[in-house]
Amino acid sequence: MFNIVLVTPQIPNNTGAIGRLCVNTGSALHLIKPLGFDIDEKAVRRSGLDYWHKIDLHVWENIEEFLEAHPNKERFFFATTKTDRPYFDIAFQEGDYLFFGSETSGLPSELLDTYPNQTMTIPMTKEGRSLNLAISTGIILYEAIKQNFNSYRKMM
Repeated sequence: MFNIVLVTPQIPNNTGAIGRLCVNTGSALHLIKPLGFDIDEKAVRRSGLDYWHKIDLHVWENIEEFLEAHPNKERFFFATTKTDRPYFDIAFQEGDYLFFGSETSGLPSELLDTYPNQTMTIPMTKEGRSLNLAISTGIILYEAIKQNFNSYRKMM
């Protein structure tokens, strides 16, 4: 349905929660190295991620490899606190790529500078700095599903 792209995620629990979200929404999960944790079979089993084998998982060595493999970048959307455009102003389509950066540094500025018209943010008060990565992913992913619910309903 959709593609979740995590660029250098650092916290395994967030990625595990996002993996569960992907399984339950029929979304693919793309992980861009370097990762802040191990995802080999032993590590995944030890973390109790018994659904990990159900994830449509794609692991990329770096962002350049990912971008080279996906020449059509028109449907890429980048979550960041460095824009004023709310995520709900975007007209999402099936197959879109929703990018999220690492918990510690967000998305690389090169990506945001290259695609300034494809950035989006989750509105927050001035009291907060950011939201948890898994929560942010869920908020935006379910907006995309809401906008495409007739297609999504067929997967249920």
